[in-house]
Amino acid sequence: MYVPQVIREFIRCKVLRPILRLLRGGVTPRRMAWSLAIGMVIGINPSVGLTTLIVLLLAWIFGLNQLASQIGLHIVAPLHLLLFLPFIQLGVHLFHTRRLPLDRHQLEHLSHHPVLMLHEMWRWEWHALVVWAIAAVILTPLLAIYLRRALVLMMRRHKTLLQTLPAAQ
Repeated sequence: MYVPQVIREFIRCKVLRPILRLLRGGVTPRRMAWSLAIGMVIGINPSVGLTTLIVLLLAWIFGLNQLASQIGLHIVAPLHLLLFLPFIQLGVHLFHTRRLPLDRHQLEHLSHHPVLMLHEMWRWEWHALVVWAIAAVILTPLLAIYLRRALVLMMRRHKTLLQTLPAAQ
């Protein structure tokens, strides 16, 4: 698969190098994997505007690496946008609630009833969060296992970078 040079360089500079610096600084692959996994799973949750705060709080509570958690969060930012509606739709399907108003007439009706709109929005959000939580319980350990393996392979591949002293920046 062809990946444009600009994207490869961006991933190398903004993702791989910071992770290698953390590994070189003494963060274990296991701790790094869990930090990345927590950031990635929280990053796809269907809430809007709370992901950074939630990741900071969870990384602090569990003693994970803050920077790695933020890297994981920002890696999946595009997925957050792509998965927002599917989580809501799955919640609607799972809890048998009213479908999302996606046409103009339904949106106009809700806009004239702000209390009803808030109630419906909260219900959709709550159900989407339940669906996400179920997925998160399954995804987080699996993601941590595979990320740890990838980090160990990356450490073996870049052994010389890990043995050098961290560059002052």
